[in-house]
Amino acid sequence: MELGRRRDLGSALGLAPAPAKPGQEPRPGAGAGAGAGAGAPGAVRARRFVLCLYLVGFLDLFGVSMVVPLLSLHVKSLGASPTVAGVVGSSYGILQLFSSAVVGCWSDVVGRRSSLLACILLSALGYLILGASTSVFLFALARVPVGIFKHTLSISRALLSDLVAEKERPLVIGRFNTASSVGFILGPMVGGYLTELDDGFYLTAFICFSVFILNAGLVWLFPWSEVKLNSTKHGLRLGKSHALLGKTDREVQEAATRRGTTVSGKPARLPWMEVVSTLRDMKSLIVSEMWDIFLVRLLMGVAVMLYYSNFVLALEERFGVRPKTTGYLISYSSALGALAGFTLGPILRLYKHNSHAVLLHSSVLTFTLLLLYSTAHTMGIVVFSSTLLSFSTAIGRTCITDLQLTVGGAQASGTLIGMGQSVTAVGRVIAPLLSGVAQEVSPCGPPSLGAALALVAIIVMSVSRPRCGGDGSDKLKNDQCPDSFSPLMSPLGYHSCFQPNTDIIVNGILIC
Repeated sequence: MELGRRRDLGSALGLAPAPAKPGQEPRPGAGAGAGAGAGAPGAVRARRFVLCLYLVGFLDLFGVSMVVPLLSLHVKSLGASPTVAGVVGSSYGILQLFSSAVVGCWSDVVGRRSSLLACILLSALGYLILGASTSVFLFALARVPVGIFKHTLSISRALLSDLVAEKERPLVIGRFNTASSVGFILGPMVGGYLTELDDGFYLTAFICFSVFILNAGLVWLFPWSEVKLNSTKHGLRLGKSHALLGKTDREVQEAATRRGTTVSGKPARLPWMEVVSTLRDMKSLIVSEMWDIFLVRLLMGVAVMLYYSNFVLALEERFGVRPKTTGYLISYSSALGALAGFTLGPILRLYKHNSHAVLLHSSVLTFTLLLLYSTAHTMGIVVFSSTLLSFSTAIGRTCITDLQLTVGGAQASGTLIGMGQSVTAVGRVIAPLLSGVAQEVSPCGPPSLGAALALVAIIVMSVSRPRCGGDGSDKLKNDQCPDSFSPLMSPLGYHSCFQPNTDIIVNGILIC
């Protein structure tokens, strides 16, 4: 394969950081108590910024989880048939499938602040319409803006990857997932209480709208001008000119807007043109460079969805467990999954921050537990497998996201995370179909099929695992890359080289 194609996704889009100079100190991340600068005040500001993002994630899922469990009851009360309710319900997943990558790429182009505010406000509009829905048409209409723009968590993860160093990224994203999961645990309890009041659903939807407005206000008040983002500082492809190096995200945006032209005098392309161009470039690169990562994400995602697809029904048929008791078990597992984010730090230190190894071993554990659950003869084994599955799946989700950003380049993080969400949306479409077929065979069919898919994912990871690491990888880079090319070793075994140029990227926009 030609060298021009053997490059990572971020470098192909002009978004990858330039290689560090010999002897240069690595920049610490916000999770390590730094991020905005070398001084202590900058470290405190960066940490406060990250904590505010945790609050955004919590409020987002808290508001959503108040309403989502009540949607099926409300659409039924509006007179919709089960078929119509199913079509309306599936529309959200279909919209997410096609919008995830586009919105993620859009956040790379126009900046995190603008895209995050737009997504929160337009999602709030959807929940406001939902609160006023008195017909099936209005209900379906309300799901359109939410399906297209409900990507707050994806953009927040991309923003976190901009703020912290690569070594700290899995830990910070894991904690963000924990904060979001806590919101998802508390939301249904509040929504269930409110729905018992007069016009409870409409009240719940309005409160959800208010939570999103509060979230938008919080994002607006973020100290954006005080925090330097890696995507801006390191996303600049610098040759001889270093004029924009060290500028904050806000300063660079203002400078680009003020000038309206590039160093070479060529006008900047419109944002929508950049989005289309970026997605077009990504298509071939993802097929050639990152297909295995997205395949592993799809296989493991479907495997876990199959486990949960008939969980309540399977326990009732196999062990005579009442749905109420099963609900307690699900809540218990969800709480443990939220706590799993706090275990990432020690685990990553144990594995020397090797996300590929953590993902491989967590997938092996998930496969073993799915197989154990499928063959369980007592509830004790079911509880044991559910307990460990909550940890292995939570850790695996964080590590696969980190691998996407490592291989593709963190400076294209919005696009990469969006495409990952699109892959997950495909899994949400496939999983119910596979579950229905598997249940025709046995109540244990879905988790058994999930174990088989997890095994395939493990084989893919084992075949494409790195050929060397540590000092050995440096030797391989030096041997295979020409002097004028910069090396990149993919965690899944790819060795990539790209040639630095003098293109300058501002917030993901190619301006020369």
